[in-house]
Amino acid sequence: MPRARAARMLVRNHRSGMLSSHSLKFPGYPYGSALPHVTDHAGRPVVLISHLAEHTQNLEMDARASFIVCDSGADLQAKPRVTVLGAAHAVGEAAPIERRYLRFYPDHAQYLQIGGFRFYALEPFQVRCIQGFGGLHWIAGKSYLAPDAMRDAEEGILAHMNQDHGDALRAYCRHVHGVEPETAEMVGFDCDGFDLRVDGRLLRFDFAEPVLDPGQARSALVELAQKSRNG
Repeated sequence: MPRARAARMLVRNHRSGMLSSHSLKFPGYPYGSALPHVTDHAGRPVVLISHLAEHTQNLEMDARASFIVCDSGADLQAKPRVTVLGAAHAVGEAAPIERRYLRFYPDHAQYLQIGGFRFYALEPFQVRCIQGFGGLHWIAGKSYLAPDAMRDAEEGILAHMNQDHGDALRAYCRHVHGVEPETAEMVGFDCDGFDLRVDGRLLRFDFAEPVLDPGQARSALVELAQKSRNG
């Protein structure tokens, strides 16, 4: 698998990370914030943050930031992790990312109702991917980003799969994650894979190869359904 895609998929598989900004209050010091995130279709980390938050004020003064995702637990240094370095800016056309974000975190709708919260996306400059001991790579930001060809097709795919293929979604869960769900809802679809809400928790399903149009998306989902039925 290309290194850029491996790094992007790792960011997509995590639900939260650490945003580091330049401290406005204490110049010269980094300021870290643990935040939930989603990725947009190109793979940029996107967070929802308040205008009152320390990290937001930092970013408004200096947009340069980093976002790291990694596993927790024992032997942390042996596990893969990714740090995205880039410039964080408020999302201009917020409606599409708002719909995508709220499918992952529906409870966060309350923040938007309160007001003062905005979506910020991190435009990658360089990406550091560590795939365990010995697997250390720098990746150019432009190489990290994926085509966003599935952006316009996402909501139609979700509606179709949730309305007509609930049995297939549950079969995916059994086959890929070894779980027997009561409920499964597709909440996200991108060129690298898709996300289901399964009995209240989010599960990620990766594609072996990127899908770059609705026809390839259908083929990938049908192939996974066949594998799920066959064991």
